[in-house]
Amino acid sequence: MNTVSADPQLAEPYLLGWLSSLGLDVDYVRAEGNTLYYLGASGEEIPVLDFAGGYGSLILGHNHPRITAYAQQLLASQTPVHAQFSRHPYANDVALALNRILQRELGTEENYSAIFANTGAEAVEAAVKHAELDRGLRLAELRTRLEENLAAARAAVAAGAGVAPEAHRLAGTDTQGQAAGFEALAAAVTSRNAEQTARPPVLLTLEGGFHGKLVGSVQLTHNEGYRTPFAALATPARFLPANSPQALKNVLESERATVLDWVVDDGTVSLVERNSPVFCAFVLEPIQGEGGIRVLSEEFAQEIQRACAEADCPVIVDEVQSGMGRSGDFLASSALGLVGDYYALAKSLGGGIAKTSVMLTRQSRYRSEFELVHSSTFAKDAFSCFISHKVLEILEADDGAAYRTVRERGAKLLGMLEAVRADFPDVVKDVRGRGLMLGLEFHDQSGSGSAAIRDSAPLLGYTVAGYLMREHRIRTFPTASAVNTLRFEPSLYLTDAEIDRLDQALRDTARLLRTHDGAGLTGTATDTDTDTDTGTDTGTATVA
Repeated sequence: MNTVSADPQLAEPYLLGWLSSLGLDVDYVRAEGNTLYYLGASGEEIPVLDFAGGYGSLILGHNHPRITAYAQQLLASQTPVHAQFSRHPYANDVALALNRILQRELGTEENYSAIFANTGAEAVEAAVKHAELDRGLRLAELRTRLEENLAAARAAVAAGAGVAPEAHRLAGTDTQGQAAGFEALAAAVTSRNAEQTARPPVLLTLEGGFHGKLVGSVQLTHNEGYRTPFAALATPARFLPANSPQALKNVLESERATVLDWVVDDGTVSLVERNSPVFCAFVLEPIQGEGGIRVLSEEFAQEIQRACAEADCPVIVDEVQSGMGRSGDFLASSALGLVGDYYALAKSLGGGIAKTSVMLTRQSRYRSEFELVHSSTFAKDAFSCFISHKVLEILEADDGAAYRTVRERGAKLLGMLEAVRADFPDVVKDVRGRGLMLGLEFHDQSGSGSAAIRDSAPLLGYTVAGYLMREHRIRTFPTASAVNTLRFEPSLYLTDAEIDRLDQALRDTARLLRTHDGAGLTGTATDTDTDTDTGTDTGTATVA
């Protein structure tokens, strides 16, 4: 599948070696639709059916003809790619188009301001940065208000106003504190308020979530292997179990911050407790991609909406993988009745060609100051914006025919996967997802009668991916944090014939696992072991 080179491998050599051991180190030379091509020994093109779909980046497939023709036109006309710090009407056109779609799906008239970026992780980090800027500005406003109200209370006391006894209880001062007078009480309140307003931000997210691998976004990613080595570099998040309203209620209550504010009313000075903005954001995926293609329940999504609104905790909806129509709606979250304060979009926004993303902020939360403290050399470039606008045109054409196609094709693919599970319940544990973002989970194989399969059990999905490539010329991968789950994210142009090919391939895979045929699954010559169920020999040697 590959051309051997005498040059040293310096571009991620370890990863390449690992891919090679699985038979996944393929050098593709051409792509169209749902097909990738590599060159055979005689130079002929060999097609591979691509169900990985650029990890969700190819809702319109590889090299969509309208997009590639448009890209060629843009390049031929010498469209300026880099013209930073100037007018970008093409970026505003994308923002306007996105707002029309969001307002339709969310049933709102409120606008969302757009900050462009290059990748999904950057869009997520931009949302978190904006949320923290907003929190900091609200904290500054709160501190100013507390100082003004303290000055008013001090002036009232000097003019003869009394202090309500309840104020001392709230401030935690004893009877000696009462005897010490107003200034002792004021000092205690000021100290308490300073402690509360200085608390670090609280970031909430879900177990199983994946939001990127940058310094900040990796702390929102649940997989400890990605997150732990860099824990000291950024604020850690609080991870909550999905679909647990009680856990959400508990953490919002336990992390709540309050201050004491001065009130002068009818000749009496008293204190009231007010919330202090300690929650930076709740970050979530409506469909967890790398966590195993798990769909957030509608009930829990709406509980998040209610509880976060009550706690003044903004919601960041990560639609990097699930958005852009992949679920059958433009936003997977809209079908759950969830309205985000922020959205992160990427992957298919670039039409399989441009590397672009966008962070959208609800107008009522937007801080224009953010535009002066956040920027990117490659964000909002003309080429990416024009391509993104073309992608949105294609998705929205014919009254959203693309979304209907995704729902129909997704239902067909899902039906096939469920049929495989029904016929192999001992091998296939679950089938999940929506639209063309589907997952098939295998049962744990650590008890297999094959040594080869047992050895591969910790990374079973990659072994199965290697088999599918080798024997069926089908490309897919497991989800990164749930490696027993294969992902299927093809384009909306998926055909019945392509579904049938995958059907046959998965059934062959299931038979190999059912019969403990490690040699067949791994492609090794032999596999010495005894079938744990029957005691019969299933092979004759070890795995390479």
